[in-house]
Amino acid sequence: MRFKLILIIDRNTKGDRIPLNYQYAASSLIYRILSNSGSEFSSWLHENGFQDDQRRFKLFTFSRLFMPRYSIEGPYLKILSNTVEWYISFLPDRSTQEFVQGLFREQSFELGDRRANIRFRVQSVEMLPSPVFTETMVFETLSPACIVRQEDDGSEKYISPDHPDATDIVRLNLLNKYRAFYGHDFPEERFPFYLRALTKPRSSLIAIKEGTPQESKIRGFMCRFELTAPLELVKIMYETGLGSKNSQGFGMSEDATNR
Repeated sequence: MRFKLILIIDRNTKGDRIPLNYQYAASSLIYRILSNSGSEFSSWLHENGFQDDQRRFKLFTFSRLFMPRYSIEGPYLKILSNTVEWYISFLPDRSTQEFVQGLFREQSFELGDRRANIRFRVQSVEMLPSPVFTETMVFETLSPACIVRQEDDGSEKYISPDHPDATDIVRLNLLNKYRAFYGHDFPEERFPFYLRALTKPRSSLIAIKEGTPQESKIRGFMCRFELTAPLELVKIMYETGLGSKNSQGFGMSEDATNR
């Protein structure tokens, strides 16, 4: 279930700049807004089968901020427009529309860090219709897709969607998401599954917890891609994102089949 938020910048309260690496702050903000709802949050988790394993709550993703006008000033992003668009997507359907719209409607929040911070006010929250899912679809990334290959020494390597290993890694990732959400393995063992980059992937290196001892770097890729998979797995990819680290703002994609 996908939502489009229109955010108004409150220029009288804070500034008009945020760090270029704002993904961690945005992810923390979503968790904070959801968790602060108290009993509503608990009910939502329960109705969507999350009561015993709240790790499934991470099955969401979000886009980059889309702004009509902006400039880059060193490590900061200066927003010149009065509004921005932001997309958030959740895998659960049951009760999610009312829950999310109620939480974000007329919400005010700050995004950024001590160096650069903007206060936003939610002007509107719109639930977007889902595309007509088919077993082969074309998508365009709205935030960098992070595909992680586990190395023999235990380290992680970030690979591009056009890497020869990407298809198998994404397939396993979606099967794991299916099992986490439904509580059982995908019913089919063998099925057609292909990931094909249609444009040259553009690399994006993003700092998480920037400026702290816990800082780390995650590499993702922006591109248009084609996915062939069973309908349920295509839907999970659309709702939760392509690849890993989706709840940190990676892998959100939109339907581009007819474009």
